[in-house]
Amino acid sequence: MSALPMVVPEPGLPTSVTIYEVGPRDGLQNESVAVPTATKAAFVQRLLAAGLPIVEATSFVHPKWVPQLADAAELMTGLTAELGDRARELPVLVPNERGLDRAVELGMRHVAVFASATETFASKNLNRTLASQFEMFVPTVARAREQGMDVRGYVSMCFGDPWEGAVPVEQVVSVGVRLLELGVGQLSLGDTIGVATAGHVRALVAAFREAGVPTDRLALHFHDTYGQALTNVHAGLQAGVTTYDASAGGLGGCPYAKSATGNLATEDLVWFLTGLGIEHGVDLGSVVATSAWMAEQLGRPSPSAVVRALSGSDS
Repeated sequence: MSALPMVVPEPGLPTSVTIYEVGPRDGLQNESVAVPTATKAAFVQRLLAAGLPIVEATSFVHPKWVPQLADAAELMTGLTAELGDRARELPVLVPNERGLDRAVELGMRHVAVFASATETFASKNLNRTLASQFEMFVPTVARAREQGMDVRGYVSMCFGDPWEGAVPVEQVVSVGVRLLELGVGQLSLGDTIGVATAGHVRALVAAFREAGVPTDRLALHFHDTYGQALTNVHAGLQAGVTTYDASAGGLGGCPYAKSATGNLATEDLVWFLTGLGIEHGVDLGSVVATSAWMAEQLGRPSPSAVVRALSGSDS
């Protein structure tokens, strides 16, 4: 079997795409068995070596809420010792000002905040209402910007919510625009439970554009719960979006939404983009080997179809 697909470009699509790797943070946050800090550090370094331009390393969240990431400071200190200044360029999630304090102490330069597009998820995940969640972000984003940090804004449940069902497009746009007004540089629009379809993706991107938000301020974050992730990427490309979140090996879900299965696998995205002749800068063989290795560390097969096809085993 060929290790790369035949390249057949499709007219009208972007010529290059940025893959925003979230495996070490979003991919590992839901693991029930603790992953050693040294393994996480090796995971990050292997992903960087595979050519991924952005690797989100961890989250400075309270250990009570996400025990798997309780070693965030230890991880980043170790990576800084190994990688030097490059480690400070790795994005980290900061849920509040306390998390930001820890990121500032370690000299991090890129942080992200996590918002909800729905009332119920804001209550369950942030202990806030849909409107009052922004009170958390105002000081965090302002202080991060004062420190010269770049701030990303994740918006969860953009396409559907397990408690509320369909989410009005205008509600998602309202949350996203508010975050941009606070000083967030890029919005990552999350299909947290994997219910998005191609037409819905195009409609949401178009609604943001109509609200004055250019596509270069948007990223798309898909889950493959219903097998629609790559179809939705294609719709996003047709709409002009050029940044896509992905998780090596398809790891991850959402600790607060049991119906959220794995993220779009980085390898599946790379294979897809390669076939379209879209530049991404990632070495497919290297990232497949990394995900097969991580699957061994976790003791279970990778859910990525491309990893299974190219690793020559069930890993």
